[in-house]
Amino acid sequence: MRGMRIGEFKLERFFDRYEFTAPYLLCTSDCESVGLDELLMLEPEAREGLSALRLGYIEAAGTPALRQAVADMYGTIAAEEVLLQAGSSEAIFSFMNCALTAGDHVVVQTPCYQSHYEVARALGCDVSSWTGDEENGWALDPDALRSLIRPATKALMLTVPHNPTGHLMPRSTQAAIVEIVRAHGLWLFSDEVFRFLEQDPALRLPPAADLYERAVSIGGLSKSFGLAGLRVGWAATRDHTLFQAMQRFKDYLSLCNGAPDELLAGIALKHRHTLHERNLQIISANLVVLEEFLARHPRLFSWHRLQASPVGLVRYAGPEGSARFCETLVAQSGLLLLPSAVLEFGDQHFRVGLGRRNAPECIARLDEFLCENMPA
Repeated sequence: MRGMRIGEFKLERFFDRYEFTAPYLLCTSDCESVGLDELLMLEPEAREGLSALRLGYIEAAGTPALRQAVADMYGTIAAEEVLLQAGSSEAIFSFMNCALTAGDHVVVQTPCYQSHYEVARALGCDVSSWTGDEENGWALDPDALRSLIRPATKALMLTVPHNPTGHLMPRSTQAAIVEIVRAHGLWLFSDEVFRFLEQDPALRLPPAADLYERAVSIGGLSKSFGLAGLRVGWAATRDHTLFQAMQRFKDYLSLCNGAPDELLAGIALKHRHTLHERNLQIISANLVVLEEFLARHPRLFSWHRLQASPVGLVRYAGPEGSARFCETLVAQSGLLLLPSAVLEFGDQHFRVGLGRRNAPECIARLDEFLCENMPA
């Protein structure tokens, strides 16, 4: 690739290879997809509006009604501080290109979605990893963050709730992070696509954009809404200079979202509590099945129970690394797990995804594979 010379997106290449050919997926980060009829049943009168919709351009920043619907999920964000994007991935790419320049330093919570650091590297930035303590449930240490900050540090990249561990930091840690970034004048980028899937809703954290004037919160419909086929995401920030830069940058990307996508997104946001509860019930039921499975195989697997999101990170203690284990598994049984090597996080873990209804069938498939190939 000329120009930016960005590295290959290992996760997306991995899924391109397997996602539509492997019959059993137990590693996806999205929730059970919602059918068009199912979505329209939440608001039957919307069918007429969809049929009459003109398929022309819409506002570059998003339709006013949808921007307001997104803003309503925040406490301090106004509609004019919401930028609709073609999925949350566009928001990540846009933020980095508008907020960072060559020579900047970025701290990234790892493991993470590769674009959280790969885009910065392609721009000529230096990147440092801030990793949670696995033995302590993937907890983050604010003192370790302080030690990573340099004079050239410009931004901190977070995923809250965390992908791939399912960790949800306590409010005290979030408050400490905001205090640190504010003291150093850093950008705080908070990827919040898994928000609203907390096992205990009382532990839900406020969006970073509500807490800090130089924060950017991003969200989207792919994960907690179960609407990955609607390529709608957003960025929310109270920094108007950054907002305007990201809006201008969008002119070179998607320009504007699709009119049908934004109309359907408006229905989803209006009925978000129904969609979130549906997906949380699926995850919670699958979590019981997974924990029963892990309890049957303590020699091979261990993990810290996910607190939020559909995903968790399992440690594998088998005779080979997790990459080889996952490769053999998909080849022999058609069951796909995500080895941590794809996330550039060693070779001792794999990610599980519990957002889809067929997870119990997938777990049974994994159990069968172990009984045939790794008898106790």
